[in-house]
Formats: sequence, C-alpha cells, structure tokens
Amino acid sequence: MKAMILAAGRGTRMAPLTDTCPKPLIPLCGKPLIVHHLEKLAAAGVKEVVINHAWLGEQIEQHLGDGSAWGLTIHYSAETDALETGGGVYQALPLLGAAPFLLINGDVWTDWDYTEAAQYELNESDLGCLWLVNNPDHNPKGDFALQAGRVVNEPQLTFSGVSVLKPELWASAPAGAYPLAPMLREAMKTDRLAGQLMNGHWVDVGTPERLNTLENDLLNQDGGGDD
Repeated sequence: MKAMILAAGRGTRMAPLTDTCPKPLIPLCGKPLIVHHLEKLAAAGVKEVVINHAWLGEQIEQHLGDGSAWGLTIHYSAETDALETGGGVYQALPLLGAAPFLLINGDVWTDWDYTEAAQYELNESDLGCLWLVNNPDHNPKGDFALQAGRVVNEPQLTFSGVSVLKPELWASAPAGAYPLAPMLREAMKTDRLAGQLMNGHWVDVGTPERLNTLENDLLNQDGGGDD
C-alpha cells in the first residue's frame, strides 16, 4: 500500500517557527516531525510515499530527497497555492494509483503502529476507514462517532488524521482547493466509511505549546520517543 503525507499547510498556528521553516520540518526530539512518519511507514512495510507541499516546499524536498535514507521512494506533489486536504489529494492521485492508500496528516504524532493501517483491507463497498481517538483538550466535542465499526457524523471522538481511502472517493470531485471533511461526511450518509479506535499516544502538534509539551513528555520517557 502506498501512503501520502499531507504537508502543504502554511502552519500559521505554529508561527513564528514556520515563518522560515515548513511545518513538517519542525524538529521533535532532534528530528523533523515528518521523519517520525517516514520511519514508522518504513517499519510498517510501506515502500512508496507521496508528499504534497506548498509553503517552503523546496526545503522539504532538499531535506528528504528521494527517501532512500529510510528505504522509501518519495514522490512529491508540489502545489503553487495550497489546495487543502481534499484538493491536495486530488492533484496527487496520478502518483497514488488506483489502489487504496494510507493518508496521514503531517502535523500529528503518535506512537501507534502504522502496520494495522498499512495492511487494512477495505470492504468492497467502503470508500475508506478512519482511525479515531479520544478527544484531546483542544477538541472536547469531537468530530465523528463509531457505531458497530462504522463512522457516523455525530461528534463523539476525534479524527486522528490517519485513514485508508479509495481513490473512488474523488470520483466526482473537481480540481482546486477544498477540504476533505465534507467528502467524508458525504460518504457517511451512505454508510461507506468504516472506523477503528486508535490505541496509543496521539497528539495534534498544531501549536508551539503542544509541540513543547510533547517533546518534554517524550524526553522524560525511556528511549525518548517512538523509535
């Protein structure tokens, strides 16, 4: 299974850190946040990764190169202007191919093993599977709910930013900039999204404060992180 890391956001909430550094390259415990994802994807058996980028994207390509440092092949989907999550995937579909792919928000961190997602097999009628987590303090109401292994559009749990999706989800989608969430809600209306609860430590690293808290937590643990 191929994977895609969403890495095109401007990272305004992370300013001033992101004024001169793209958010995926902000260090966490001595290495860029996106490298934590690459290491976990390689450990899960993923071989090809697509990364979209916009703001300071050339720095991402220069730092990560072709992915061979992690035993991966990296393909880049450069966006002149950020296309948001839905539009960013749409542009990258030619690089992803026709099979289901693993999609990861680049600004989250987890110690959860990506193998479960990388080996997940969707039912024929499903368009995807979302992994949900218990609500963090900054999202107390949640996004979606799980009911008998299906995702429904009721706020109860938080979307982790990790999913396995079929390209068919974009079958009638246009080019341009638009978010993914409304597309997921449309799929829920016809019961075409499976769901799983992610068991593990998960953080939306969206602000400098959360980044600092996570780094302190990891440095206080034996081993210093997810390696």
